[in-house]
Amino acid sequence: MLKPIMTISRYILEQQIQNPGATGRFSGLLTTITLAAKVIAREVRKSGLLDILGKTGDVNVQGEQVTKLDEFSHKVIMDTLGRSGHVCALASEEEESIIEIPEGYPLGRYVLLLDPLDGSSNIDVNVSVGTIFSIHRRITREGKGMTEDFLQPGHRQVGAGYVVYGSSTMMVYSTGQGVHGFTLDPEVGEFLLSHENIRMPEKGKIYSINEGYHDRWERGVDEYIHYLKREDKETDRPYSSRYIGTLVADFHRTLLYGGIFLYPSDRKRPHGKLRLLYEAAPMAYLAEQAGGLAITGRERILDIQPTSLHQRIPLIIGSRQDVLTAEKFIRAAS
Repeated sequence: MLKPIMTISRYILEQQIQNPGATGRFSGLLTTITLAAKVIAREVRKSGLLDILGKTGDVNVQGEQVTKLDEFSHKVIMDTLGRSGHVCALASEEEESIIEIPEGYPLGRYVLLLDPLDGSSNIDVNVSVGTIFSIHRRITREGKGMTEDFLQPGHRQVGAGYVVYGSSTMMVYSTGQGVHGFTLDPEVGEFLLSHENIRMPEKGKIYSINEGYHDRWERGVDEYIHYLKREDKETDRPYSSRYIGTLVADFHRTLLYGGIFLYPSDRKRPHGKLRLLYEAAPMAYLAEQAGGLAITGRERILDIQPTSLHQRIPLIIGSRQDVLTAEKFIRAAS
């Protein structure tokens, strides 16, 4: 018997119907995000055939080289979402300040934060990349969105998700009612429900960290990684090591298979490297919705009050038991 086909548009609509007070504006925002994802996916698939690989020669606000696909993805999302009428302002990892809605376009009741193309340094070698998004309800009352609309703790997100562009294109998102995954069928041109109500395993068998920075780690992280490598049948060790270098791809594997991903602070980056608003908070929201956990090593990611648009923090995220064990090692060594 054929499984009923559930498109992401239908799924969003059914969720809206179940909420008597819904106006359709939030559903419209999610649907517009899926449109932008389809356009980016199309370019990623053809990137080796078009003059869209390589760097532009520019440097973004993070001090990183901008790739042509970075620039393309940023423009697609800004054009599509900025003129949708669903947001009052946007913020991007690529821009220093918030992005205002062009004059003449309606203002919505939400703000959207984006990493338009996570892992873009991997695109030239055909490794999975992605888009990360976070949605907050505005807290200012009227007019254009302000910086304070974006500087909200992660637990106040009303939605978050990512799109991974790999062997298939998949969109994973949550609006506070579990985590659901949709795979793009390029022949139909629709995202179809493929992973309903994803639950992260309570404990995994995989750890993911850039071991090239080993000499910079604090003692607790070093001792935890050594613990994972030691053989012990009672605790199902050693763990396997997997590290892709694209947050979306590493987190996607962790979400489905369990385990732990770490990008800790170190001697060179005492405040961490990943961006709170564009990377850590949306992934933490998804992890907790799926039964996992996300911390800096000493505090819950979703409890952090942001102080700036490009604030950086450490990130330890994954299966609940694995993250709690990592936290014990870090606190014991402090």
